Formats: sequence, structure tokens, C-alpha cells
Amino acid sequence: MTRKAAVLWFVLAFAAAVVAGCAAGGNEREASRINTQLGINYMQQDNLNQASDSLEKALEQDRRNPEAHAAMAVLSERLEKYDDADRHFRRALRLDDEQPSVRNNYGRFLCNQERYEEAQEQFQHAIDDPLYQRRHVALSNAGLCALRTGHKDEAEEYLRRALERQPDFAPALRRLAELRFESGDYLSARGYYQRFVERGEQTAGTLLLGIRIEEALDNLDEAASYSLRLRSQFPDSEEAQSVRRMDIE
Repeated sequence: MTRKAAVLWFVLAFAAAVVAGCAAGGNEREASRINTQLGINYMQQDNLNQASDSLEKALEQDRRNPEAHAAMAVLSERLEKYDDADRHFRRALRLDDEQPSVRNNYGRFLCNQERYEEAQEQFQHAIDDPLYQRRHVALSNAGLCALRTGHKDEAEEYLRRALERQPDFAPALRRLAELRFESGDYLSARGYYQRFVERGEQTAGTLLLGIRIEEALDNLDEAASYSLRLRSQFPDSEEAQSVRRMDIE
């Protein structure tokens, strides 16, 4: 067992013991709060069965716990139980509508369900909250959702606003690089892409984007460098295969 895993096991075991003590003492609300945090921790470890058990206990102990409903909504979405996810999101917000992080997560969920107008309404609630420290995430999500409906200008505006709040936010940098490339503004695309490379984790898709940007600017050495990385790091990807086909042609 690694040190990190051992520490996590100790924390979870200690929390479970505290929960048992709370329940025995009749403090159901506190037990619900701790079980909610346990459920979130298990989700972060991809232990969805244990997460479900903890969150179900949390809701049994306190049906009016908005954090438990919000966590159960996220878990239900991951388990592809979309009706349950929607119900728990709405319940969480009925119990406490001053939860910008829940608004943001619900907006992302609604966008994935192609309920775009409802999604943007939830994002806007989060964006308008002056105390929400992750407004850049809601702005970026609103931009990505706008892209799904073809509103590129609106999407760019949201993404730029996200970068005004968090200049190194990798998801917004990547999307702006893609949008600028698609519009033919290759220098601007390269600027956003280079900022992304400094902060974001490269994938096959982002490396292919780098190749295309550099080729469009006739920077063939840089394009070749990205191509080599793509084929060495992601040899079985569709992107690597497409680069190989271009080389053959």
C-alpha cells in the first residue's frame, strides 16, 4: 500500500468511526454531513459503490441536506441515471439556491442533456455570484455550451472572460486556440496554444492541433516536432494514424 493510499484509508476509517459515534449519539445531521464528505472522497477515488452507500446513508440521516443531494446528483450522472441526477440537482437547489458550484454542475449536466437554454440560465446564476471563486469555470462551461449550438461569437466572449479571471485556465486556452484556428487567425491560435502548452496536459487531439497551427504558419520544424511527439506518445490514436496518412500522401 502506498503512503497516499494508507493516509486515505486512515482518513476514511476515522471518518466512518466518527459517523458511527454521531449516529449513536443521535446527531443525525452531523453524521449526514460526514457521510456526504465520505461519499465525495470515494467518488474522487472512483469507488462508486462505496460512494453510493455513503451518500444514501447521508440522505437517510438528513433528507434536507443540500450537499448530499448535490453529491448524489453528480454520482447519478456518472452512473448514467440521468432522471435521478436531475431530481437530486433540483432538490439541492430547492433546499439552498445559493450554491454557485451546484448551479455550475447542473448547467454542465443540462448542456450534456441538450437542454441548452436551461443550462445557460444555471451558468449565469453562478457567473453572477460575486462570492463564487470559480466563476472562470462557469464562464468556460457557458462558452463550451454555446459552441454546441453554433454560437461561436458568444462562446469566444465567455472564454475570453474566463481567461480574464484565470489567465492560465487550460480548457479555455485550448478552445480559443481551436476557434481562432478555425477562423483562419493562425497567429492568435498559436498564441493561445502556446499558453495552453505551458499549463495543460497534452493529448493526441491537442498535439494534432499544434501540428495544424504550425503547418498553417509554415513552421515545418515545429510541426514535425509535434508530429514526433504525437506518434511516440499516442501511437495507436486516430490522430497519429491521420498524421501517418498525410506523410504517405
